Amino acid sequence: MRFSIFHNLGAPGRLGEYAQVMNEAREFAIAAEQAGFWSTWYTEHHFGHEAIEITPNPVLMGADIAARTERIRIGQAASIATFWHPLRLAEDIAMLDQLSGGRVEVGLGRGLYGREALNLNALADPRDQEQNRALYDETVDILRKAWSGEFFSHQGRFYEFPAPGVKWNHPLSPATDDYTTAGVITKMQVTPFPLQRPHPPLWQVIDSPRSIRAAAADGVQGMFWLPPVSALKERFELYRSTASHASGREYALGEGIGLVRDVYVADTMEQARAEFEEALMTTYRWIMHWRGLSNLMEAGEELTDAHELSFDFLHTRNLLVGTPEYVAGKVAELRDEVGLEHLLLWTTHPGLPHRKAMRSLELFAEKVMPEFSA
Repeated sequence: MRFSIFHNLGAPGRLGEYAQVMNEAREFAIAAEQAGFWSTWYTEHHFGHEAIEITPNPVLMGADIAARTERIRIGQAASIATFWHPLRLAEDIAMLDQLSGGRVEVGLGRGLYGREALNLNALADPRDQEQNRALYDETVDILRKAWSGEFFSHQGRFYEFPAPGVKWNHPLSPATDDYTTAGVITKMQVTPFPLQRPHPPLWQVIDSPRSIRAAAADGVQGMFWLPPVSALKERFELYRSTASHASGREYALGEGIGLVRDVYVADTMEQARAEFEEALMTTYRWIMHWRGLSNLMEAGEELTDAHELSFDFLHTRNLLVGTPEYVAGKVAELRDEVGLEHLLLWTTHPGLPHRKAMRSLELFAEKVMPEFSA
C-alpha cells in the first residue's frame, strides 16, 4: 500500500505569519519524505481571508517542495483546471515536472466555490454545471495536446489555438509547413513539455457516478475523500468496471484510486480526539456548508433532519483518529473491503498546532506504516 500526504494549508488568525506557515509545510513534507511517504499533494483555493484555505497555487507550492526534497512525488489536489488558461497550466506543470526530475502527479478539479470561479473565470461558474463540465473537459483535452511535444491546433467551444490570422516571418524561425500555411501560423508547440512521457499521471477529484465514469473511461485516476466504507464500495466498483471496459483489461478493485482520509494518531483515543477535534471540525463546518452531509451517508442510508455534523457523527464513518492500533485497523478495513492501494493522510487541518501534526506523522510512520509494508 502507498501512503501519501494531503496538505491543505490553513491557519486561522495567522495570515500575517504566512512565511512561518510555509516553513511548517516544508518541514512536514521533508519529514514525510524521510519517513517513506510516496507523495505530497497541495490544494488550490483563492480569496480566503478566513485563512481556512490559503494555497492559491499548488503548482508553485509544489516547486518549492520539490526544491527541498529528492524522492517524494509532488501532486496537486487539485489544480482547478477551469480557473486556469489551459496553455499556462500546461506550461507550468511541464516546468514543475522538469524542475522536480519527473516527480509530478497532476491532480485536476472543476471548482466548487462561486466566489473563486466568478472572479477568475466566469465560464467556470459552478451554478452552471453543464458548462463547467464542458470547460473542464476541453481544458484537459488541450493539456494533453500541449504536453505531446508535437505541433497542434485546437478549435473548441471555449478556446481556439493558435489564434487565427497571425503571420510569421523570421529568419531564425523559418515558416515551415510544420506550423504555418501560406505564412500564417496554423499550429503551435508548447515548451517545455514534461519530463515524463507522454505526460505525468493524471488524477481527478471525483465523487458522482457521472464523474467516476468519465474519469475511468478516460484513463484518469480518481481521488475520493468523504464517503464511508460501505458507500465507497459502489463507487470503487463503478470505477473498476468502467476502467476495465475502457482499457480492455481487468482492473483490480481499488486500482487507479486514491482516498483521502482525515488522520490523527496519538497515544490514547482520548488524546487523539482532544487534540484534533477542533481543527477537524473547522474544516467540516466550512466545507459542509456547501456540500451538505449527503456524501457522508452509509450505503442505503437516507439523509434526514436528524443527522447533525459532529465529531461523533464522523468518527465511525470516515475518520482515522485514535491510537496507532486503532488507525491501523481502520486502514486494514479499507484495504480489505475496497481494495484500497493508495491512502492520503489529511492531518494538517486549519488551526492544528504544527508540533502536534508532526507528532501524529511520526507515530503513523513508526507504528502504522510498518503493518502494511509487505
